[in-house]
Formats: sequence, structure tokens, C-alpha cells
Amino acid sequence: MTTPLSRRRLLVLGGTTAALAVTGVPVLAEPATSTPVIAWNRTLLRIVRTPGAHPATVHPTRSFAMMHSAVHDAVTATRSHAAAASQAAHDVLASLYPAMAADFAAQLAHELATAHDPAPGVRAGKQAAQQVLRARANDGSTATPPAIPPGTEPGQYRPTPPGFAPAVFTHWPAVRPFMLVRASVFRPGPYPDLRSARYATAANEVALLGQDTSTARTADQTVQAKFWAAPIWNYWNEIAQSTLATAATARAARVYARLNLAFADAVIAFYDAKYHYRIWRPITAVRLAGTDGNPATTANPAWNSLATTPADPAYPGAHSVISQAGATILRHELGTRQMLSVTSEALPGTVRHFQTFQQVADEAGESRIFAGVHSRLDHISGQRIGLDVARVVLTKVNR
Repeated sequence: MTTPLSRRRLLVLGGTTAALAVTGVPVLAEPATSTPVIAWNRTLLRIVRTPGAHPATVHPTRSFAMMHSAVHDAVTATRSHAAAASQAAHDVLASLYPAMAADFAAQLAHELATAHDPAPGVRAGKQAAQQVLRARANDGSTATPPAIPPGTEPGQYRPTPPGFAPAVFTHWPAVRPFMLVRASVFRPGPYPDLRSARYATAANEVALLGQDTSTARTADQTVQAKFWAAPIWNYWNEIAQSTLATAATARAARVYARLNLAFADAVIAFYDAKYHYRIWRPITAVRLAGTDGNPATTANPAWNSLATTPADPAYPGAHSVISQAGATILRHELGTRQMLSVTSEALPGTVRHFQTFQQVADEAGESRIFAGVHSRLDHISGQRIGLDVARVVLTKVNR
């Protein structure tokens, strides 16, 4: 028997869903799983990994948060958990990616065919999805990203080589958060003075270890830089898949809702900070070190980073924000010690092993130093934001 969703506080408090023209992505070739929560998570991962399937100016974490919050709300409203989860996920994705509606319908039919007493779950799933979609209407995610002028003063962000692409997601600080009271609530303090010893230490570390031809970076650090190069929220969703493989649907729904709501708000929070401070990337900092007023840094106009620099400001580091949020959520849910084997879409065939979620978060964040795209200042500030966002989500999503 379902509980009316209007009587409960829904997870989602803001956002929109637009009709998006996308290419079809097969959704039925699923590995065996104990819960449809993981099956639909895999489906969405395939969508966001398919070129052209997801709109370029809408951050993928929004879709994950919407789908998993609807699944959570549906599951908590009925005893027909599997049907509720499947219907809620289907309805959200069919609205976000209408070109793939037939594929989603086929996956839903396959899952409902084996569900026990699916009718109450179907009703709960439809209600939850409708409320999430309404709640996220007009959240700012479909706005045209405004252009920002390139910086001209020392420390100021400007487009980076080789492509000198304009900054991305410049509208994302204005997107309404899911759980946070406002995007700037955990904005870090000002960036250190460029003339300070703290800045010089961080700048010199990335100049030494992040250069494409660095001989100081170890072979394993090079592997780390390449291993973690893909969208970081994808890794953490897959880590959750492996750790929740045998979990009941209700538990999986709660963990995935917490995880992806934290990611979505963490992205809004770090873009708020990035575009508030607009700090230059290491490739600019090293090449123009002669202008920073710091005698402890040395300019190298020919310096290149190991990885291509993302098209947004440096401070704080996105990998560090997301990874700390993910580690905090999963540690709370699953405990401190876990034997984790992590794979990478950026470095196929390589598996890295960890004993704790925090080890994963630390390596993922620091890998961006070895890649030459962030300094330790970005990493440290990012981890603080991720921790703070995760704590808010854990407090608010407590069922």
C-alpha cells in the first residue's frame, strides 16, 4: 500500500526537465543485479558516456540526482520496492531523454514482468517522478551559459592551450541546489596571495610533477593521472554498484539518492567558487610565473601539463570535491574498511585497489596534481567542500 507522496518531504526542492533530442542508446543488455536501482544507474551511465546523448550545457549530475531521488521517494512510499524503483527511474529518464523512450519502456516492461504485485509500486513510481520533475522545473539548468571575459592580471583565469576553449558551465552557479540552502554556502576562503610561500609551494609542486615531460613524477603517479581522467562522478557511481551488488532495493535507493544528490549540489557549489574567484590554471601560472611577484616561482613559457586542462577555473578542484563527497557518503553507509577494486573508462584494463573509500578520494584528487591541471591548494579546498556538502545531504536524506 502506498503512502501519498504529498505528505512527505521530497528529496528534491528545485529544477527543470526539457525535451532533449538525443540519439538512441541500448538499455537492455544488463549484467545480473539484485536490484533495479543498479540496473537503471547503469543505463544512465551509458547515456552520459554516449557522445551526443546528453545536452552539453546541462551537467550530468543533475540527471543522476533527479532519477535517484525519484527512485528513493517512490521506494519509501510503498512495499512494492522493485516496481516503484523501476517506474520512477523510467519516468524521469523518459522525460529527460525522450528520444530513447522506447528503450526505457522495454527495460521497464522487462523489470515489471518479474515484480511481485507491481501495481502499488507503479503508482508510487509515477507519483514520485512527477513530483521530482515538477520540483526541478525552472531551476536555471537550461539557461544559456554567459561568456566570461578572459583574465588579464596575474592569477586571473583565462582560456588554456591547446584549444583555448571558452569556459564551460558558467551558468551553473545560478542553478538552484537540491539540498543546500544556496550555492555559496560552502564557498572557500580567498585564494592565497600569489606572493606567499604557500602559493609558491603549491605552484612549484604542480610545475615539477604535472609537466608532460616530468622526470620527478613516478611511473605510478603517471598511471594515477591517466586512470582518473574521466568524469569523476562516473567512477563513484560504479564504486557504489560494486559495493551495493547484494543490497536490498530500499537500501540501494537510499545510498544512491544520498550519493547523487551530494554530487549534484557539490557541482553547483564548486562552480560557484570557481567563477567567484576565477583563478588561473597551472599551465597559465607556470608559463606566466614571471608576473606573479613571487621570487620563489620560475616562469617556463614552454611548460605543458600531462593532461589537457579542463575549460574552467582552477579553484577548487572538481575531482577533490566530488571524491570527498562520495567517500563521506559511502563511508557513512558502508563503514570505513572496504576492499575496493576500481576500474577506469579512461585507462581500460587497469584496476586499482584500495582498502578505504578515503584512499580512493585522496588518490583521485591528488591525481589532478600529477596530471598538471590542479595544485594542492585546489585539492585541499575541494575536499573541504565535498565533506561539507555530504554532511548536509546525510542530515536531510535520513530514511
